[in-house]
Amino acid sequence: MKNILITGGAGFIGSHVVRRFVRRYPEYTVYNLDALTYAGNLMNLRDVENAPNYRFIKADIRDFDTLDRLFAKHRFDAVIHLAAESHVDRSIENPTAFVHTNVLGTVNLLNAARKYWKDEPENHLFYHISTDEVYGTLGDQGMFTEQTCYDPRSAYSASKASSDHFVRAYGHTYGLPVVVSNCSNNYGPYQFPEKLIPLVIHNIIHRKPLPVYGTGQNVRDWLFVEDHANAIDLIFHQGRRGETYNIGGNNEQRNIDVVEKLCEITDEMLGRTPGESKALIRFVTDRAGHDWRYAIDTSKIQRELGWQPQTGWDEGLRKTVKWYLENQDWLQQVTSGAYREYYDKMYKKRLNE
Repeated sequence: MKNILITGGAGFIGSHVVRRFVRRYPEYTVYNLDALTYAGNLMNLRDVENAPNYRFIKADIRDFDTLDRLFAKHRFDAVIHLAAESHVDRSIENPTAFVHTNVLGTVNLLNAARKYWKDEPENHLFYHISTDEVYGTLGDQGMFTEQTCYDPRSAYSASKASSDHFVRAYGHTYGLPVVVSNCSNNYGPYQFPEKLIPLVIHNIIHRKPLPVYGTGQNVRDWLFVEDHANAIDLIFHQGRRGETYNIGGNNEQRNIDVVEKLCEITDEMLGRTPGESKALIRFVTDRAGHDWRYAIDTSKIQRELGWQPQTGWDEGLRKTVKWYLENQDWLQQVTSGAYREYYDKMYKKRLNE
């Protein structure tokens, strides 16, 4: 494979995947297709933007005609599909946008791949990146496996579940070479600060209230983004066609514990009085339909591909906080304008209740 199309490559996870492939595989030409919506940012890729094997394409996966022309022109050998609307809160406000991008956009890519790969499907790969949220919610026990039945609880997870089903259906019906992975919550550098960890870091820096949904007892499995990029690399090159792989951090944490740990680390790095930022924590009205717990069983990818997360929780958080503190110009740019309007809409009312 020579020409690799990575969708959503200017986003959080996508930029880490693009960077890894550009640097590790100079024999590939990596095409980064991104619509540059609010979460897509070419600043995320400044360190590779002039690499000889990197190309950027501004395009929208909702536009099939453009995808068709791009497949005809560049003859992509493989697709790594990350482009998606990905924030649950936004899906509650506007579920239709998630259908258009996550479902119809994915089908557009599948149709383009099917059209141009029909003569030699065995020499190509469509790799679809998804989420553990498609499995629904867990109680205090148990873990999601690749055999767990789908039970999405939000418009976001429903749209991702639908796209997963379409990918597998194209594999079964048309013989399209596909693979799917479902990951747990990612964190790390370049994450847009609508998500919990960068949101908390941003607010600590500016001494703003730290909103925590409900009582903060909801549990998530946290995966450092570079470990996820490593897993994607392995699955792309060694994963079995038609298979699903769950990717998790083996790192379950309650939301309140995440926030308190971030307060401790950030206060330490900023030279503030211990406990100063914990006083900013505010419990706010819970998210509608908030899933209780996610946990990933990673035994399949460990057994078949030898992958396991390499970054410990404390190490990963410290790397993340350090990056945001050292890149406050990036943080300032992405939190201006539309972001402030969104933040006020999502949190200001709750903070004043």
